Amino acid sequence: MSEKSLTEKLIGEVVKEVYNLLVEKNRAYGDTANNPPNIFSKLSAKEGILARLDDKLSRVQNKGLTDQTEDTVLDIMGYLILYKVQLKKEKIEKKTIKKKDK
Repeated sequence: MSEKSLTEKLIGEVVKEVYNLLVEKNRAYGDTANNPPNIFSKLSAKEGILARLDDKLSRVQNKGLTDQTEDTVLDIMGYLILYKVQLKKEKIEKKTIKKKDK
């Protein structure tokens, strides 16, 4: 079996970095991205995540891709994952509701 290429190793490192960031922030903020408290904003989880993505993308658009926006790029990757997680959660919830209705 061949040894992993440098690119494969780096993909693993970046994925692990994004994973650790997401888990850390999820614990610190109490899963508010996918279960928003709706204290001020009444956006759904999906709409809230998309609004945060817009903010992050706007920052990159205004400042460019630099050392200063490196964390923003990680945040964008994280929010895209959270969006995908929300889509999956909604599918699971729909299936659960359908089972209850039967």
